[in-house]
Amino acid sequence: MFPFKYVRATDEATAIDAARAERTTQWIAGGTTLVDLMRLEVMRPAVVVDINPLPLAKIAAKGDGVLIGAMVRNSELATHPMIAERYPLLAQALLSGASPQLRNMATVGGNLMQRTRCPYFRDLATACNKREPGTGCSAMDGYTRSHAVLGTSASCIATHPSDMCVALVALDAVIHAKGPAGERTIAMAELHTLPGNRPEVENVLKPGELITGVELPPSTFAKHSHYLKVRDRASYAFALASCGAALDLAGTTVRDVRIALGGVATKPWRAVAAEKALVGRAATLDNFRQAAVVAMDGAVARGDNAFKIELARRTIVRALTVAGGGS
Repeated sequence: MFPFKYVRATDEATAIDAARAERTTQWIAGGTTLVDLMRLEVMRPAVVVDINPLPLAKIAAKGDGVLIGAMVRNSELATHPMIAERYPLLAQALLSGASPQLRNMATVGGNLMQRTRCPYFRDLATACNKREPGTGCSAMDGYTRSHAVLGTSASCIATHPSDMCVALVALDAVIHAKGPAGERTIAMAELHTLPGNRPEVENVLKPGELITGVELPPSTFAKHSHYLKVRDRASYAFALASCGAALDLAGTTVRDVRIALGGVATKPWRAVAAEKALVGRAATLDNFRQAAVVAMDGAVARGDNAFKIELARRTIVRALTVAGGGS
């Protein structure tokens, strides 16, 4: 293990000042991702700022919406009565992720900043533009079964790993952040960036900015939503394809819809074109299938991950069917 400085922040200002003073500073809360990557020496922060003392662990109603503190543990959020009642899609996504032990440690803020599980990113013996910009991408000619087919570039095809983030994109969540320049909000759909030619840049946060919370707006999707995760085993496995589907129905007609995908893209993926294809149409199996084709339009397979395109389509259809009350 390499040497680093440990700072225990007592308030948000202390945490932000510590991060502003050193470019490689990392926050630590549950540590379920950071500690692993530090042990592998994939991440080598000069300063680690412990933000566990910060008062950011509340879940509170905000009108008909909810404000969730960044330090809320995934297990607490998944089982909170308000979340189960108003946003069951989020509860389902959280419970599908990791293991009970990890969910007890992992925080909302940490989950938002979760890094890829690409094996080449985690292996110092291989080339990785995300880990070392400009060195190349070993995945391009490697084993790609777990890699992305949407949002990829010539520099990176690493898949975003989070289940929670997929649900938050579907629910139009808003991120609250605080930094040296003050406070601001960021639409969840805009938080993560596509790799392009700079895959080492994974989000729009500025140096020293700390995520303080997540706001969920009022939702009309509680009655008709479903998170479906397809993976190699029933628990403690990352998605090969997942879909967060939510419908607002007027009888059998789709009044509004959200379709978000995980396991197949380089960031939590909102299938906006597929949503537009469904609005105003009947909630039927044929229409769901047509929307699924639209959702995967532009997908690019590479070697071993070609199966993901059809798998994602079927996952979308199944999630929409269950959300609509079918079986």
